[in-house]
Amino acid sequence: MSGNRVAGKGRVDVGKSVRFTFDGKPFVGLKGDTVSSALLANGVHLMGRSFKYHRPRGPVAAGSEEPNALIGTRRGPGRFEPNTRATVQEIWQGLETTSQNKYPSLKWDIGAVNDAAYMLFSAGFYYKTFMWPKSFWHRVYEPFIRAAAGLGVSPTEEDPDTYASRFLHCDVLVVGAGPAGLAAARAAAVDGLKVVLVDENAEVGGSLLSEPQALVDGQRAWDWLAAEVEALKAAGVRIMTRTTAIGYYHQNMIGMVERLTDHLSDLPADTPRERMWRVRAKRVVLAQGALEKPLVFHGNDCPGVMLAGSAQTYLNRYGVLVGQRPVILTSHDSAWFAAFDLADAGAQVQAIVDTRESVRDDLLAEAGKRGIRLKIGHTATATKGRLRVTSLRVNPVTDGKVGAGYVIGCDAVLMSGGWTPSLHLFSHTRGSLAWDEDLTTFLPKDTPENCVIAGASRGLWGVEAVLNDGADKGRAVAADLGGTGGETACSVASDRTGTGVSHTELPTDLNPGKAKAFVDYQNDVTAKDLRLAVREGMRSIEHVKRYTTNGMATDQGKMSNINGLNIAADALGKKQPQVGLTTFRPPYTPTSFGAFAGYHRGAHFEVTRKTRIDGWAEENGAVFEPVGQWRRAWHFPKPGEDMDTAVRRECVATRQSVGIFDASTLGKIEVVGPDAVEFMNRMYTNPWTKLAPGRCRYGLLCGDDGFIRDDGVIGRLTTDRFHVTTTTGGAARVLNMMEDYLQTEWPDLNVWLTSTTEQWATIALNGPKAAALLAPLVEGVDLTDEAFPHMSCVECTVAGMPARLFRVSFTGEIGFEVNVPAPRGRTLWEVLWEAGRQYDICAYGTETMHVLRAEKGYIIVGQDTDGTVTPKDAGLDWAVGKSKPDFVGKRGMARPDLTSEGRKQLVGLLTEDHSRLEEGAQIVFDPTQALPMTMVGHVTSSYHSDAVGRPIALALVEGGHGRMGETVHIPMPDRTIAAKITPMVFVDPDNARLKI
Repeated sequence: MSGNRVAGKGRVDVGKSVRFTFDGKPFVGLKGDTVSSALLANGVHLMGRSFKYHRPRGPVAAGSEEPNALIGTRRGPGRFEPNTRATVQEIWQGLETTSQNKYPSLKWDIGAVNDAAYMLFSAGFYYKTFMWPKSFWHRVYEPFIRAAAGLGVSPTEEDPDTYASRFLHCDVLVVGAGPAGLAAARAAAVDGLKVVLVDENAEVGGSLLSEPQALVDGQRAWDWLAAEVEALKAAGVRIMTRTTAIGYYHQNMIGMVERLTDHLSDLPADTPRERMWRVRAKRVVLAQGALEKPLVFHGNDCPGVMLAGSAQTYLNRYGVLVGQRPVILTSHDSAWFAAFDLADAGAQVQAIVDTRESVRDDLLAEAGKRGIRLKIGHTATATKGRLRVTSLRVNPVTDGKVGAGYVIGCDAVLMSGGWTPSLHLFSHTRGSLAWDEDLTTFLPKDTPENCVIAGASRGLWGVEAVLNDGADKGRAVAADLGGTGGETACSVASDRTGTGVSHTELPTDLNPGKAKAFVDYQNDVTAKDLRLAVREGMRSIEHVKRYTTNGMATDQGKMSNINGLNIAADALGKKQPQVGLTTFRPPYTPTSFGAFAGYHRGAHFEVTRKTRIDGWAEENGAVFEPVGQWRRAWHFPKPGEDMDTAVRRECVATRQSVGIFDASTLGKIEVVGPDAVEFMNRMYTNPWTKLAPGRCRYGLLCGDDGFIRDDGVIGRLTTDRFHVTTTTGGAARVLNMMEDYLQTEWPDLNVWLTSTTEQWATIALNGPKAAALLAPLVEGVDLTDEAFPHMSCVECTVAGMPARLFRVSFTGEIGFEVNVPAPRGRTLWEVLWEAGRQYDICAYGTETMHVLRAEKGYIIVGQDTDGTVTPKDAGLDWAVGKSKPDFVGKRGMARPDLTSEGRKQLVGLLTEDHSRLEEGAQIVFDPTQALPMTMVGHVTSSYHSDAVGRPIALALVEGGHGRMGETVHIPMPDRTIAAKITPMVFVDPDNARLKI
């Protein structure tokens, strides 16, 4: 390694070398290094290129706020990830890393031509450039935008890693394990309270890891820290490192991602890489600290220009000098301490340039002891250097006027514009903010969640103040939860408190049109861009953000938002609170899709629900399809049959004799109570008062807007009990809708709703022989038209099993649905199958069910409806109780646009050439019209029907009910098909086949 590693400094393990590669070149770091600290130790500052201008970039920070040093990482075959922050990725033996956004190499990138042509890429250029000529969009602009879009290279291989997820409940969750978080956790960990302390870094300590010289309670900071960790463990505090709180959600739920293996190698293949935690806490303490603000001046993005606090972190935590000849540029006291630390470690600090007119005497004295040149009341106007900064141009400022500048040679510029509290998680709670004029930043104010803010997160500075505030907040939280409160305040010696005025944008003596003073590093947003946005009419900070993309990079504006706000406010001539702050959204830091997906991948991507009869279907060769979350038998092909052949056989067998179908997936809801009938009257379009117990009725459910939401057959078992069926995919939706109305609109109704979908296995028998097959197995019911007519229901015994028997049909044939307790479902199926052999019983699947129902004109909600279909449109106005005083959707149906002429209505179609139409195909009245044609509808269902002897279709057509017998046309890529509009019922319009 180079001479940038300082002996005796840092917390890395100097006895354990770690080899890794960067852009194919081998490097050596130490155990505990991040990629950025290891590369800096090897003298490498150039780590990437910016998005728009492809300017050379190096790390500007040392933590998760890093906007520049984004790299690709490979952890083995298939394990590639783009946009990993080099500042947080820990190195391990064999890690492969690559720079991004460059071609052909990092040092020589042809994309840098954009930098020379920067005048073409000013703020909002994409709104202006790609508008004209319109014909260029598809041929020129879109391919260009697609090629340029994105940052890094998307993985092309399947990720072999596994990801886990867990839930956690606690009394107190402390986010941030810096001084404030440690003190809060210690104070709250009393009286048996369950306390969890989380931090995104590999070890706890926060700013104390970068300030080893501080003395806390008479101990060296790092010694105190080690003792404090042991004390926390002894108090029962759960400490979770490498765990980032990514979002703060309602009712005190925090989303957290724990990195488990990114810093390790040689682990079993099934070891999770990351774990998503969903934490519910009675109280949350946000102790996330503060983020250092960069200064905005020409060339402030050159590799080697970094935050002063980050340079201090690299030195004290990783033992790395980021420069041998640094210049400190600051408007805040904290950067002076960084200068002292670097000078004490052997760096030749070229100068401390402070934009303020006066500085504390003790800081001046300490600088004098080290022989550091001081430039008080000076500003920076430019840097020089292409791949690494070589000099800084500084100018004196007197009475607001910039004097003649001169150049200071250097190999690093360490800047500090002060500190801004980390407000992201707090903002997720919809918390309000208050502007602090002295600190020139927003501070947290009020929040609807049960959380408190501690330490630097609320604008405090200095270890002692932060520790004491954390302890105070911890005690208050403990007392609020019934505890007594733990440890009290700490005393700190050598506490580096500081103040400063945040001069966001430094003046420049260059041509302003050529100045490149960056605010958002990743998106190449300059101060000039922000001012241009204001000149071009952007007044809201949210509009400025979108016009310039400031704050829209992967760092979520952590380094750019406050500076952008200050510049926009100045350009608008307003105070910052009048301009406001942009919205922070989860996740706090970029989070892998794998962490969000967790176990939901491959066969576990979505829950697959199976009926109790599923095993029989699989054993008998069924081909399955997903319906909602259910796996359903699609068809039962015999050897040598394709799907069409199998379905045609199943249809014929069912219409000629008897077919058996697993209908267990139908949604089932029990509606019970003295007011059950009133509830049904209000929910469904149909009237229910006069429906006698033991009878069924087709039920139609609409939304407030009057459009069809669901349907199903509903049986009234007793005066106060209804067995409601819904579509397979609509079960949960319908129950939620019912509960919503019951709880919010009609809480006076005495009704209980229970989902019973999984309680009952449902077997449908359909066909002329259905009654003959079932009758010997039914006790107490005579299956005749007189004793048990169509649309009847009864609780009885079938094959010795308690059952609910419905005489209903979705095929137009004699039909029964037998509901038995779910565990008995397969047993009943096998009994019916065996009994039906004498009738050549045929098992059929969902595709045959679709054909049979279409032949009878029965709709499938969601296929023949699209969310804009009313009962009248579907030919179901007979199912609307017009004399009912009210029901869900009644007023919606009365809207003029739902009763107007020319609405799309459901009809049947028969093609003139007997060809089968494609579902979704568009329909026109006039096939000779010029392009683009006026579409008047589309095909919703289409099948070949042996019962009709030709293909049939259902379609939504404008004014279709009034166009019976007319011809419409379906344009296809190779031809145009003519079809005649017909009624929807193609088979047995008189329902004669329903009689036994």
